Amino acid sequence: MSTLVFILIGALVVLRVLGKQLVGSVVTARSLVLMPAILIVIGLGSAASAISLAKPGEILFFLLDAVIVVGLGLARGASTRLSVRDGGLFQKGTALTLVLWLATIAIRVGAVFLGQSLGVAGTLTTASVLLLFGATIAAQNAVIYFRAQQQRLPLTAAAPRR
Repeated sequence: MSTLVFILIGALVVLRVLGKQLVGSVVTARSLVLMPAILIVIGLGSAASAISLAKPGEILFFLLDAVIVVGLGLARGASTRLSVRDGGLFQKGTALTLVLWLATIAIRVGAVFLGQSLGVAGTLTTASVLLLFGATIAAQNAVIYFRAQQQRLPLTAAAPRR
């Protein structure tokens, strides 16, 4: 896939996730796993071919980028309000969640430019866009799940049909 396609898919995913988090949404086991899993699988497929072409500096830069975006995902998960609505878990992002999302996006975009200026950006940098978005969302969802378990908040059985 081309870089533009990755960027467009990433932007659409972020807009959808961000919109749902700011408005609030029910949390099901499916909603915690499905989107991050799809992004990670597609991202791994793209990054797998790029990793063989990557130089050690680019791999190190990718790993540092991954640690940062996963850390931001963990922070977003901690900043999300959890409650029970209609017998199931409901999540709603806070102002801090929004700030952390904006930081995640800025860091991802900035990483591309920084990598280029340092001479360590290559095919892995662009091929890993979806992988890293999936990883940051997975980290956020993991924190939400564990917080719900600690607070004994039940997951919603199934998302309501609209």
